[in-house]
Amino acid sequence: MTDGRDDALAAGDVEIAVVTMSFDARDAAGLHAVLSKYVVLTRMVDGCRNVDLCASTTRPGRMLIVQKWDHAEAQRAHFDSSLMIEMARSCDGLLASAPDIDLWDPLSAHDLK
Repeated sequence: MTDGRDDALAAGDVEIAVVTMSFDARDAAGLHAVLSKYVVLTRMVDGCRNVDLCASTTRPGRMLIVQKWDHAEAQRAHFDSSLMIEMARSCDGLLASAPDIDLWDPLSAHDLK
């Protein structure tokens, strides 16, 4: 018995792992620079389908990263990578609070890749 995932993948559907990271800045310009670099470099990581950086229009200094990965293993490998560690260290002193990181089950996530 399967959970349906194997059947969906066999039918041509793709598995996508979705991650969001929300940041509240103490230094918005500094945080924007760090996160912009991180996004550009993450787009080159194997298994990364897409990653975007967004700025809140209702909460000044709040930034959101949305990532889509080919599969959960690629996402987990990235979270343990030197790129992720460098980004986290570079945020030192730039954040008003700890980032909010969440993993999502993509019920209707779609990607054009």
